[in-house]
Amino acid sequence: MANPLDFSHGMPPTLTVCNGDSLGEQIQRAFPEARVVKSLNTVNCDVMVDPGIVPGSHTMFVAGNDGGAKSEVRGLLESFGWPPGDVVDLGDITASRGLEMYLPLWLRFWGATGTGHLNVKLVTGP
Repeated sequence: MANPLDFSHGMPPTLTVCNGDSLGEQIQRAFPEARVVKSLNTVNCDVMVDPGIVPGSHTMFVAGNDGGAKSEVRGLLESFGWPPGDVVDLGDITASRGLEMYLPLWLRFWGATGTGHLNVKLVTGP
């Protein structure tokens, strides 16, 4: 759930790493035997553990190199109340790049709505 946010120049923060790398990837490289899974970083702490705070169906993402670890995280998410159909696997740990780059936009959503009790829903067509 770590995010590479730099608040040294105030709000909104910038990212200390992005585009060609991510904090998730850096952690995986630094600890190659670790089972790193990126998830829960696209919502605030209240929504993480109680997704019902946000009305209706909305999406939680997971990414990582270890399928077993991602299954364990899915189980944890279900225990928090995330329906299995609302959890989307984005693939390997390189997907951390997009999840981390979403944070500045999420902070703007919070500023525009005045609440951190928000999330997005991935909607696909036929």
